[in-house]
Amino acid sequence: MIDARAVVAPEAKIAPDVEIGPFSVIGRDVEIGPGTWIGPHVVIKGPTRMGAHNKVYQFASIGEDPQDKKYKGEVTRLEIGDRNVFREAVTVNRGTVTGASVTTIGNDNLFMAYAHVAHDCRLGNQIILANCATLGGHVDIGDWAILGGLSAAHQFTKIGAHAFIAHNTMVTRDVPPYVMAVGRPAVPHSINTEGLTRRGFSAEQIRNIRRAYRVLYRSGLKLQEALERLDRSAESEAELRPFVEFLHSSSRSLVR
Repeated sequence: MIDARAVVAPEAKIAPDVEIGPFSVIGRDVEIGPGTWIGPHVVIKGPTRMGAHNKVYQFASIGEDPQDKKYKGEVTRLEIGDRNVFREAVTVNRGTVTGASVTTIGNDNLFMAYAHVAHDCRLGNQIILANCATLGGHVDIGDWAILGGLSAAHQFTKIGAHAFIAHNTMVTRDVPPYVMAVGRPAVPHSINTEGLTRRGFSAEQIRNIRRAYRVLYRSGLKLQEALERLDRSAESEAELRPFVEFLHSSSRSLVR
């Protein structure tokens, strides 16, 4: 299952059924789980652990050193879950000791061509980074978020679950769950109604989320006043709890 023209370090831990294409290079501190397909001309450097049934297309660079001038060769890691797809020329860097020493990617994510995940990022599940979407270091992204083509997230920003970042958008502040953000810099546009509908949110839940969005962004209330009102609503509307928890935990300030 490993092409004779691939270069695989003897110390690498490769599941028996993994396919590795010609001219790919797999480093010594790499672990690749079962059912994974590695195309031609891929470089995977460690320490990197990749789970099961991932697909990596040609010219991708996975687990390379962080692009951080403070990095001095320390041992840091990249942890990847299951069933992720890394398309052509995607780049994913390991962590840094000034961060958490690890970059983490969950399950079932799609990274389209030329997307970039920088050091110390933490990504959940079912996320899409469209073509040329770029994450600075230390970016956190929640489940089911979508970043459009040519969008970018500034270092240390957070993007909540089910958020939608429009194409060519620059995220410089935190984007709460469910919110659609647009522009350079990003500003809130609406909630991600279409995405929520596709994921099984009921009409009532979407109405509650829309109402919470209006409290935060359209009511004219100060942030603390809006939070107090949203805290009360979240007591009986479970779908608002991730929204409210994110608002309380934001440290970089919110898109406004």
